[in-house]
Amino acid sequence: MQEKKEEDLQQILNKVFEVGIDEVGRGAVFGPVFSAVVVLTEKNKLILKQFGVIDSKKLTPKKRKFLLQKILLLSSDYGIGQSSTREIDKFGIRVATELSMIRALKKLKQKPSEIIIDGPLLLRLWDRNQKNIVSGDSKFTSIASASIVAKVSRDNLMERLEKKYSGYLIFKNKGYGTKEHLSIIKKYGITNLHRKSFLKKSKLI
Repeated sequence: MQEKKEEDLQQILNKVFEVGIDEVGRGAVFGPVFSAVVVLTEKNKLILKQFGVIDSKKLTPKKRKFLLQKILLLSSDYGIGQSSTREIDKFGIRVATELSMIRALKKLKQKPSEIIIDGPLLLRLWDRNQKNIVSGDSKFTSIASASIVAKVSRDNLMERLEKKYSGYLIFKNKGYGTKEHLSIIKKYGITNLHRKSFLKKSKLI
């Protein structure tokens, strides 16, 4: 009887899914915004927590890369989406972020009935249930996992773009508007991957 109860509990833990979504690169001045969605069972959430999955901002690049492999292995499904610099300048960062999230969700094999999103803003293009969780990446393992997948994916792209846009130290600043990055823009001007709408606010263009 006890074994039967434990078996039933295991089946429940394997069937209950948590679908978390997060973005990265929203505040950068260069390159696309990335989003990732990760689907986890209750059982695999616990395993990932034990491996040390927390908000990506609190982890070293080395730890993020290590955890990425575990997340991809243990997730029931995942998706990555991005929105280009051109879309950010054309539609604004909020709409562009929503587009990247929808693109990530479309990569899933099955459309989830409910998603949990990091931050207070509704995903207006989503027609099913959603919950917005402020600081969700420190409260939900699926959101923390999504933040790691998005962060490593975007950082990898920034490192590849360094070759094409050498001189802007993209491998170091990851496209964010550090003092060093902004002073380089003043010196050399902007590239086609710099967000004009962001740099106008900084009065750099």
